[in-house]
Amino acid sequence: MGEQDPGFERSESLSETLTRRLLAERVVLLHGPLDDLSVTRVSAELMTLDAEGDDPVTLRVDCGEAALGPALTVMDVIELMGVPVRALCLGQVGAGAIGVVAVCAHRAAMPSTRFSLHEPATSMEAHVRNMAQWAELRASERHRFCERVAGAVGRRAGDVEEDFERGRFLSAAEAVEYGILDEVRRPDAQIRRLPGADPPPMGFRPLR
Repeated sequence: MGEQDPGFERSESLSETLTRRLLAERVVLLHGPLDDLSVTRVSAELMTLDAEGDDPVTLRVDCGEAALGPALTVMDVIELMGVPVRALCLGQVGAGAIGVVAVCAHRAAMPSTRFSLHEPATSMEAHVRNMAQWAELRASERHRFCERVAGAVGRRAGDVEEDFERGRFLSAAEAVEYGILDEVRRPDAQIRRLPGADPPPMGFRPLR
């Protein structure tokens, strides 16, 4: 067997170190598409932090595409947790990720965040006689998802389902009006520094 590229090992180590640092601060990242693979990681990290302490967990969300099945799984995990989950949205939040944010105890976003209410695209290879059953299951899943979102944002399930079917785009301020968010963070808002993260009085922190 050939030797592994040491650069690959270093990049993996940096990634693992970053994850450990974030989890130590009770932060979970939901970045990129939420699918059957990433839902396992996000759910496991949330449940681990729930078991390890009583402080709130921050879920940082930048997820423009999320399948409804995985999104419903994360929503179940969040609602069953014994500690509050606070969502902080950056970039894009769309499809099933709307529901993940909606069920959090507190929902905030940066002003540039954009929200997209739309049903994620799916594909399936099956015999033609199974297509009707698959379509029925998809419709049932969408209905359950929209009911959960509607309950969290204080709207009628039919209205939410209609918005997802036709597609609706919201700014951060419009997401507050819709009920998805509690607040939009101002760029000049006071930022709580992490313990031990204060910079030296002058100059830059030296590299280690």
